[in-house]
Amino acid sequence: MDRFQNTRQPDWEWWSRLWPTPGATLRRLGIEPGTSLAEVPCGNGYFALPAARITDSGVVYALDLDEELLNELETLADQQDIENIVPIHGDARTLTEYLPEPVDTVLMANTFHGIEDKEPFVQQAFEARHSDGRFIIVNWLDLPRETTTVTGEPRGPPTDLRLSPTETA
Repeated sequence: MDRFQNTRQPDWEWWSRLWPTPGATLRRLGIEPGTSLAEVPCGNGYFALPAARITDSGVVYALDLDEELLNELETLADQQDIENIVPIHGDARTLTEYLPEPVDTVLMANTFHGIEDKEPFVQQAFEARHSDGRFIIVNWLDLPRETTTVTGEPRGPPTDLRLSPTETA
């Protein structure tokens, strides 16, 4: 399968300017101790690592197509003594094939706009969670790209790929 369009892993400095407190963001989204979570795609762990610290005894499945990013995630998890992350090399469009059990939360941050055929992926996300679980999408606002700047530069996907909250739901 081809990669999602217009998605790539920003560096940590870029992420930290966009999301200076990823743990606080996750807590506002309702991530709490003991919950299980699947982040798809996870990249090198900018959200997966703080999610694992928050969930503590809950498992965090971190799925991505890019093995290099997963290796970086594993190294960072080892350096930070985080043991409840399960890196998975795979495609989010077939998520249920990789998860050994349903999760409380499926999280997708900043990449939903890049999925060409969203319906099959959304179906996978819903099937991957417990019946009372949640599917959380954090995505770019549907504003012109030139108005969403990070470090003075336009950032995010092209304007025509951005979705309103209604289109995302």
